[in-house]
Amino acid sequence: MTKDVIALTPKMPDLPTLLAGLYAGGPDLGVNTTADGAVVQLCAPDGRPLVSVEAPILVQVPGETTRLLGHSVDDGPVWWTEARASTAVAEAGRLAGSFAGRLATVLGGTVWPPEAATTDVVPLTTDVSAIPVPATSTPSVDVLTDSTAVVIQDRPLVAITSWLSDALRTTTATDRALQIVTPPTARLTLPTRTALHGLPNRWVVQDPEHGYYDGLSGAVLHWKNGTFTPVHDDNGTPRIAEAFTPTADSGDRQLILTLRTRHPADADLVLGRALEAAFRHLTIAPPAGWSTAEPVNLPWSTRQLTDLARSRAPRPTWLTAVGHPDRPAIATIRITRTPAGVEEDITLTLGYGTTETPPLDTVEPLAEALAADHGLVTMLTSLRSARRDLTIPPRFEVPPIPVSFTLSPETVMDIGLAHALHPPLNVRPLRLGPTARPALHYPLGEGTDAQSWTTLQRLTDHLKDFPGRV
Repeated sequence: MTKDVIALTPKMPDLPTLLAGLYAGGPDLGVNTTADGAVVQLCAPDGRPLVSVEAPILVQVPGETTRLLGHSVDDGPVWWTEARASTAVAEAGRLAGSFAGRLATVLGGTVWPPEAATTDVVPLTTDVSAIPVPATSTPSVDVLTDSTAVVIQDRPLVAITSWLSDALRTTTATDRALQIVTPPTARLTLPTRTALHGLPNRWVVQDPEHGYYDGLSGAVLHWKNGTFTPVHDDNGTPRIAEAFTPTADSGDRQLILTLRTRHPADADLVLGRALEAAFRHLTIAPPAGWSTAEPVNLPWSTRQLTDLARSRAPRPTWLTAVGHPDRPAIATIRITRTPAGVEEDITLTLGYGTTETPPLDTVEPLAEALAADHGLVTMLTSLRSARRDLTIPPRFEVPPIPVSFTLSPETVMDIGLAHALHPPLNVRPLRLGPTARPALHYPLGEGTDAQSWTTLQRLTDHLKDFPGRV
């Protein structure tokens, strides 16, 4: 297990400051680098890593420290320097706190969690030779088996940090599962939940009273053959943990847009414009920032986003974008090169409190704008009862309920306009754009009746069964 400590400073930690921080354990400890120099490790005399420090990140997006840590800082950019301490050695957590405390003292910043901050020298007294050598050199991975990489997190909100992004890339490349273990008090950010989508990746909750269970499905888990797997009852059905109870309806709501765009792969292509249009329609402002991990650290720029995706092609690019602090909004974007062009798969989620009304009336004009100017293929809009802050608790949450479904003019033409206009339902689509070549927008409800799922299923079945389909 590891303990995370973060220094938040208005100035970039330079080499002398970093060295002063690394002297938190006195002159007897060594220093090593890994990940091509991106991670510095404070090591025991035998070379065993005690604290791993990632290269500082300049967070230029307002509200990120409050969103992820509940720890506000003064307005303006802040340098985020994260240290992970191995809890296999008793002094390591205090070493990480002293490292961060020294950076904050010299540079005038703060430390999260605040109680970890110190500037004391922490001598190593534990006999590390009696402690097993870690099975992995990856700082973020605590347990590594042939099938699974386990990351144990003790922070209240588990974000898809660069540590976890690195662990996910490593597990994907080695055909392993990524399983994150947390206490029952932890929550996930939406990007972390997206990253864990698809078994055998899991969020494993360690409940003192109920044992282990999956924080997203509720399945009771046990450790078997080097991985966490479900426990089944006599009928072969996964058991559901008693702790996986429904969350109380607080009145908060989340508006969710799931859309795909497609563009010709030419030199003038600029990505991210569809997401920016969605933000402007729903929040009046463009996204505040974007990044490949959390914290989201870069100011919003469609040009920089496009340059990154182009440099990685033909490999896919996965990104996160956030809104401004006054309106919780998070998007994940997956950009892929396909035979049909360049596609963006976007999920945008916005949070609303009990006294706020989700702007459902803006969805239709947004759909029309996306279809006309931003290469829309399809868009599903839905509403759910869930937290305004967009975090995921380890409890049962009711699924979203469809509000509308939109097809692009090209998709409508492929299906056949007459067929697409007349589904066998009490649903009549709205024509958006040119009469001869319209996009079609199907209203499905107000996001309050679960029967809308049945309506959507019947609609999609009808659309798939179009004339001429082989």
